[in-house]
Amino acid sequence: MDIIKIAIADDHPMITDGLKLILSMHRHVALEHTYSSGAELMKNIESGQPDVLLLDIQLSDTTGDKLLPVLLKKYPDMRILVLTGIDSALYIHNMLKDGAHGYVLKNSASAVIVKAIETVYKGEIYLDDELRKKLDVFKDKIKYKESLKPALTPREMEILKLTLKGYTLQQMSEIMFLGRRTVEYYRSNLFIKLDVKNMAELIRKAIESGIVD
Repeated sequence: MDIIKIAIADDHPMITDGLKLILSMHRHVALEHTYSSGAELMKNIESGQPDVLLLDIQLSDTTGDKLLPVLLKKYPDMRILVLTGIDSALYIHNMLKDGAHGYVLKNSASAVIVKAIETVYKGEIYLDDELRKKLDVFKDKIKYKESLKPALTPREMEILKLTLKGYTLQQMSEIMFLGRRTVEYYRSNLFIKLDVKNMAELIRKAIESGIVD
């Protein structure tokens, strides 16, 4: 088996020392560099680019989710395995969506961590069964919420966004080059589709349902 070159970005010496001990027991894994901050990582990783980077989410000067897209763009061949103590479906979803090649918890057994490294090195995505179940439940909730959103036309969506920004009917009419009555018609449709009776309810429903950011 090829030697897998590893780098660690983590600001907790206890975690780093523990990983060094774990990896030293496996001849096919070689820990070459450790970085205690995002700045140190970005400054030095080019000269010692690893096959797999173990990236913590919470670093002393930044966060792993901010570093992830930068690292992936600059080093597309490098595999990034998120190694964190954050057991959150939202973080799992977002980190994988943004390009991380795996997500593993720091309290995992040493064999699990090594398996995760081997998996992402081979070009696969790693997520253990428990985290995968948690992610699946989270995705199902997202799909359910999406299914509850009323289908708005592009015009209705534009009216809604301008309404949330505080524009009056007359201002919207001028911005969209539509007659005032036409704008009133579209906004009436919004009241019907969102099942609300007044502007306050319209704004609250639009935000709570996630129709607009």
